[in-house]
Amino acid sequence: MSLAVPKNSNSFMEKIFSEQGEKLSWFVPHLYENSPFYRRKLGEAGIDPYSVRTVKDLEQLPFTTKEELRTGYPLGLMAVPEEQVVRIHSSSGTTGKPVIVPYTANDVATWAEMMARCMALTGVTSRDRVQVTPGYGLWTAGIGFQAGVERLGAMAIPTGPGNTEKQIEMMLDLKTTVLCSTSSYALLLAEEIHKRGLLDRISLRLGIIGSERWGDKMRARIEEMLGIETFDIYGLTEIYGPGTSIDCPEHCGLHYWHEHLLFEVIDPSTGKQLPPGVEGELVVTTLTKEGMPLLRYRTRDITRILPDRCPCGSPYPMHARILGRTDDMIKIKGVNIYPGQVDHVLKITDGAGSEYQIIVARDQGKDNILVKVEGEQDCSFEEVADRLRKNIKTRVGILADVEVVPHGSLPRSEKKSKRVFDYRDC
Repeated sequence: MSLAVPKNSNSFMEKIFSEQGEKLSWFVPHLYENSPFYRRKLGEAGIDPYSVRTVKDLEQLPFTTKEELRTGYPLGLMAVPEEQVVRIHSSSGTTGKPVIVPYTANDVATWAEMMARCMALTGVTSRDRVQVTPGYGLWTAGIGFQAGVERLGAMAIPTGPGNTEKQIEMMLDLKTTVLCSTSSYALLLAEEIHKRGLLDRISLRLGIIGSERWGDKMRARIEEMLGIETFDIYGLTEIYGPGTSIDCPEHCGLHYWHEHLLFEVIDPSTGKQLPPGVEGELVVTTLTKEGMPLLRYRTRDITRILPDRCPCGSPYPMHARILGRTDDMIKIKGVNIYPGQVDHVLKITDGAGSEYQIIVARDQGKDNILVKVEGEQDCSFEEVADRLRKNIKTRVGILADVEVVPHGSLPRSEKKSKRVFDYRDC
């Protein structure tokens, strides 16, 4: 399928793709000349780097995968002399060898600018006090948020992760106005603040929340319990870190910085480009990154490029909120299921809370799926389970067992919550 823009898009994305094509005609030859990894990769694929002049031309180029980044450990994909590298970051390595990402001074400055744009788009100003709860160290999140806050001129409160008692103390004493965190930790903090009756003593007005996929039901609960507006921020360590994109006060998509990052959406099965508006896997090319530039990096995240310009007036294009990851997909009874679909069903089911688990097992050769969800207070668990079971059948297309449990009985996390438990291969 060709990368065509729907006719009702008023050529907004055509203009974006045209601008990015001009950058590609420089970027791909530059990458070929400076990265031994890509010189070998493009050479083996028989690609003339000077032939890539449009976004459509990218379709003939090979993808870059996380497995290749791991194989290149520690610095096999570095594309500048070592003396130009001022910092490294790393993925967690929880599912294999970690990915080491080198940054030049320009990379660090570009990342800080993207993060500052994110902050400004949500309404953060130099008068805000921003509490940064994601982790520091080799992980990109904490220092990325802090760099954006400081570039914008706001006050950074770098508490880092955990120690909820100290987090709340700092929030009260320093009158924090903006919270940066994972959605799981934002919910944990919200419930703790609610339990202690501290809502009228906190000064929070905004939450910038990322690092994991989260649904509308969870978002509504965090906003209600803290009395704030929340913004979904997206990013990957392999690209820069958080700050790749963020939603604005219109909340109709996440803006991304197209002069630095070229987004494609592909069919994850065939690898073919999909047009704006069609859901698939996000692929990113880093047009201006120096230390470890990436060409057609498969993120495994499921989304779609939105074809129209945002009502907020921003010149930056948007993608939809992340539905899930291709490696989070569950195939059961011939149906592909993403956690984001369950989030949507919870949103439309009265009495269902935001916290859930999907448990898949095999019994006597048959796959079974159980959706365990917290019920809202004072609801009938039996009635909620019945509504949820029907909505899952209607919206997702499968019959699932449903168990409704008391509010607060599913685990909370200071980092990311695990939603899917697939025991079929155990």
